[in-house]
Amino acid sequence: MAKGSFASIALPSLSIFICIFLVSITCLPEERSIYLVLLEENAVAFHEASSTIYPNSEAWKAHAKQLQSSHDLLLQNTLESGSYNKLHSYKHVINGFSVHTTPSQATRLRGRRGVRLVEKDRGAKMMTTYTPEFLSLPKGIWKMEGGHQNAGDGIVIGFVDSGINPLHPSFAFDPTHPFTSNLSRFEGACETGPMFPATSCNGKIVSARYFSAGAEASATLNASVDFLSPFDAEGHGSHVASVAAGNAGVPVVVNGFYYGRASGMAPRARIAVYKALYPSVGTLADVIAAIDLAVTDGVDILTLCVGPNEPVQDTLTFLSMFDISLLFARKAGVFVVQAAGNKGPASSTVVSFSPWSMGVAASTTDRSYHSSLLLGNGQLLNGVGLSGRSFGNGSVLHKLVLAKDAVKINGTSPSTPEYIEECQHPEALNPDIVLGSIIICTFSAGFANGTSTVAAIIDTCKALGIEGFILVANPNYGDYIAEPVPLTVSGILIPGVDDAKVIVKYYEEETKRDERGSVKEFDAVAAVGEGRVASFTGRSPVVSRFSSRGPDIIDVKKHPADVLKPDILAPGHQIWAAWSPISASEPLLKGQDFAILSGTSMATPHVAGIAALIKQYNPLWTPSMIASAISTTSSKYDNLGEHMMAEGYDTNSLIPSTPFEYGAGFVNPNCAIDPGLVLSSEYVDFISFLCSLPNMDTDAIIAATGEQCNHPFPYPFSLNLPSVTISTLRGSVSVRRTFMNVGNNTETYLTSVLPPNGTKVNLDPTWFTISPQRTQDLEIQLTAIQPMQTFSFGEIVLTGSLNHIVRITLSVFAVSA
Repeated sequence: MAKGSFASIALPSLSIFICIFLVSITCLPEERSIYLVLLEENAVAFHEASSTIYPNSEAWKAHAKQLQSSHDLLLQNTLESGSYNKLHSYKHVINGFSVHTTPSQATRLRGRRGVRLVEKDRGAKMMTTYTPEFLSLPKGIWKMEGGHQNAGDGIVIGFVDSGINPLHPSFAFDPTHPFTSNLSRFEGACETGPMFPATSCNGKIVSARYFSAGAEASATLNASVDFLSPFDAEGHGSHVASVAAGNAGVPVVVNGFYYGRASGMAPRARIAVYKALYPSVGTLADVIAAIDLAVTDGVDILTLCVGPNEPVQDTLTFLSMFDISLLFARKAGVFVVQAAGNKGPASSTVVSFSPWSMGVAASTTDRSYHSSLLLGNGQLLNGVGLSGRSFGNGSVLHKLVLAKDAVKINGTSPSTPEYIEECQHPEALNPDIVLGSIIICTFSAGFANGTSTVAAIIDTCKALGIEGFILVANPNYGDYIAEPVPLTVSGILIPGVDDAKVIVKYYEEETKRDERGSVKEFDAVAAVGEGRVASFTGRSPVVSRFSSRGPDIIDVKKHPADVLKPDILAPGHQIWAAWSPISASEPLLKGQDFAILSGTSMATPHVAGIAALIKQYNPLWTPSMIASAISTTSSKYDNLGEHMMAEGYDTNSLIPSTPFEYGAGFVNPNCAIDPGLVLSSEYVDFISFLCSLPNMDTDAIIAATGEQCNHPFPYPFSLNLPSVTISTLRGSVSVRRTFMNVGNNTETYLTSVLPPNGTKVNLDPTWFTISPQRTQDLEIQLTAIQPMQTFSFGEIVLTGSLNHIVRITLSVFAVSA
């Protein structure tokens, strides 16, 4: 077509195209999503008549049924027939429901009277043999409670996670040592299904439920792994439960090798399971349903190693449906412990936001596993990998073969080069070359994007009779992070580029090639050393690289909040605990009963179990008293007597840590059981905190909680937490903290302070004497004397005459004097 005639016909044609396009858009069906809906009327637990009815009584059930009917009626009267599917009715501690519907229908709900909040589901993700000894439990708090045979008895820990493996010895019931405590206040149930018969609830496991409506609405479940029962096909839920409350002294045997004995923090605590995540999918709709029922059942501790992986988009972090459900759990008297997240070492990455839940960061212990690689020239390199030697008595070295040098010349091989050098496909390699050798695989694009696995390398080795493997770092991708994993063939991970260069240099020096670069002789040899024996040396604890950091944030724009997060640091690196042999998402661990894992999911149940021990010893303590005791008795020092360090982006170096890495400090259970003083904050205080947030719309508070802002604090940091965090200090402010003596004796305390940089801190009084069960106010005046570029940190220390030491962390950003 000629250029001159193009304009004369193009515009009419274009206008017709636009009209057709707009018509077709309006006809496209809307994509459905899951929405979480919060309603005005109180849930059953907080209804006006709740004081006269008991959980799971006939009156309780009748009121719950009435609320559920009101949910159905609201949906019927608001949404178009066939446009929605109600998933859950929340009615016990939170009044609302989850619904699978379209955005336009959700908008209709937002405008209805009685609807407080409509929030799109963000999805939910999953965030030991030695740690009891590392935390000195056997000679400390266990001994005070009658040994491991009694530690945690009478306490029920609830786990909202991926379920549990009921056949694992960590959860077995011992008929020769029956439980003696009475759980009459606990009302659970044992739901059955695939892999989970009624006998699974055996007295150790006292309740097991599953929640799947959200999962079934948002994805097509895989019947081979997404069991509609409390059974754990993933392994994560079993791991978490056994760290907190697994039986004491369970032998850990993996691939025929004995690694020691595993014990939970509170080995006699009972376990209540609330499965809300599946290998294929997880939704907040199911998680909130699990929280709602767990609190009603009467759990003492609620453990959340799952949850949203990012802040809510259209409201404050504290006012999301998820966080409000945790607020109501706390109102009901449940201690809530939550994983801080695994997005470290970047700042402001915590996903535990609210002051009513205890967010846990992860650290190392002094136990580590090291493997070694011996080259034919005598050089010895360190690496990672839980495997045996690649040689019998240490005298046999095996031929080294670089994967790229063993590619079939005329065979069928994958078209993607990275899969060849990463040893993912046995059909790509010449079996005559690699038989009996140690193959060198290279970390490349497949591992970087998550499509390649160590499990595939092992399969390649087994298929071709390869003696062992080395996974070396690639200079193009830099150092990679390696964790010790059980290997069924001899193998070692070399995560450092410098060490990888040493191996490749030796290999090339000993390998003879022709003029085309093809290998004529493989003369390089090596042997993999034993990697399954633990060593107990080195600095610890150290904040783990992956552990999410503060400061806490108030919204998706990451404005800092006046709340210290994470709250506490606990062991979460290389933790042995129970597993599920199905291991749906980790092929490397299929068939295993134990796994060694790292994450804040591993740190969180340590604190849950410790909270159970404290609750057993002090049964009348509230959740805030337990949280305070854990925080104020923690330590900021490592086993070298120095201030704790943290892993950063650099894999080989440590950096000084701050409270935004470790919160109040590293958990010290033997001191937490007898803290001397505690600070207490309850539900009404949390409402006052919310009402004091900057630029807060009080209607949003009313919408989320149903409470009026009649008594706001002067500042958010006025909340009586065992820390003081001020994100913007201008001039001078006065903060009050109120302490209660929970000891058995009158004690005199001296107060002292290490002020944050750029501030001056005055305390009043400088000393006080306090009787048992009495309270004492401490006035803290903070003055900015020099503007700073970021937060600075300090500490208030109260030293008691009876050897109690109470520490209050200060985190202050002085912006103007």
